[in-house]
Amino acid sequence: MAFVAMPALAGPVPSKTAANQSLDSREADLTVIRDIAANEQVAAVLTAHGFTTEEVNQRLEQMSSQDLHQLSQNLEQLQPAGLTRQEWIWIGIGALAALILVVALA
Repeated sequence: MAFVAMPALAGPVPSKTAANQSLDSREADLTVIRDIAANEQVAAVLTAHGFTTEEVNQRLEQMSSQDLHQLSQNLEQLQPAGLTRQEWIWIGIGALAALILVVALA
């Protein structure tokens, strides 16, 4: 019994989205990125690094559709650091409730 080795054929696999991405998709990606760039904290960091809103918008317009889509997807996956004010309020309420229980049971 003999086995014959079959050659493996491989082809290129694109690492970015298709070049024929629609204009609606590009605008949706721009909207996501601009919304994040408009965030108070993000805008402060961009300004601290010497970027104006106009400069950010110009650079976004110069990006390819594939790069915009990749950036948009990456930004949507980010988790903001720190806790929101509402989360701190809930933590405070929980701590206060725990303190009341400890005092009441003592």
